[in-house]
Amino acid sequence: MTWRSRVDAALLPARMEAFAPGQFIGQESFMTAGAIDALMARAGVAAGEHVLDLCCGLGGPGRRIVAATGCRYLGVDASDEAIALARDRSGGLAVEYLHATVPPLPPSLFDVVVLLETLLAFPDKPALLRAIAESLEAGGRFAFTVEEGRGLDAAERAAMPNASTVWPVPLPDLLGMLGDAGLKVGSCLEETPSQLGVVSSLLAAFTRHAPRLCDELATGFVYDLLASHALWRDWMAAGRIRKFSIVAHRA
Repeated sequence: MTWRSRVDAALLPARMEAFAPGQFIGQESFMTAGAIDALMARAGVAAGEHVLDLCCGLGGPGRRIVAATGCRYLGVDASDEAIALARDRSGGLAVEYLHATVPPLPPSLFDVVVLLETLLAFPDKPALLRAIAESLEAGGRFAFTVEEGRGLDAAERAAMPNASTVWPVPLPDLLGMLGDAGLKVGSCLEETPSQLGVVSSLLAAFTRHAPRLCDELATGFVYDLLASHALWRDWMAAGRIRKFSIVAHRA
C-alpha cells in the first residue's frame, strides 16, 4: 500500500463523520458535494463537453462531475500515487487521467477547465492563468475556487505546515490577473461560511480520531494535519482568509 493510499484509508472514517450525509464524495478539501455541483452548474458543464480537471487528486469530484453531466473528462495531477488511485476508483466511468505537473497544460483545447481548492499552491498565478486561458476554446469556462487574502507574513508562514504550498491572493489582484490573461469573470460567490463549517467539523473529527491516526500513520503527520486545520478555521473565522468560487469565461 502506498503512502497516499494509507493516508486516504486512515482519514476516511473521520471524513465520513465530518460531512453531512451525501456530502462526502472522496474530496480532499472543505468543499461539499453540493458546492461542487453548484459550481459545475454555474459553469454550464454539459454532456459531451471536454473538461480538464487540474490537480484532480484521487478523483472524487471528477467522478461526480462525469456521472452528473456526461462530459468528456481528463484529470491531471502531479502525484503519480494519486493518479494510480484515481484510475483504480474510476468505476467504469469514461474518464482519463494524466500524471503531469502544470503548467504547461496538456496540448489540447477544452470547453471547461476546473481547479478546485488548489490555486493556493501556485505562487506564480499569472503564468498558470495564462496557460489556462490558452487551453480554453473561445467561450470556454474556467471554474475554480480560491483562498482570498494577503500573502502570509513570516509568523504565519512559520505556523502553517507545508507553507511552501500556501499562497493566498487578494481578490482585486486576482481579478486583475484574470483580466490580463483574457478571462472575464461571470460569477463570483463567497463560500466562507459553508467551508468554515466543514473545516471546523473536520478538525473535531480528526481530533477525536487522533490516537488511532498516530498509530496508523505518524505522530508528526497528525500534528501537522490538526495544526493546519486549526489555522484555516481561525483564519476564516476572523476574516483573515475568505473562500470564493469563481467562473470566468474566455473572451
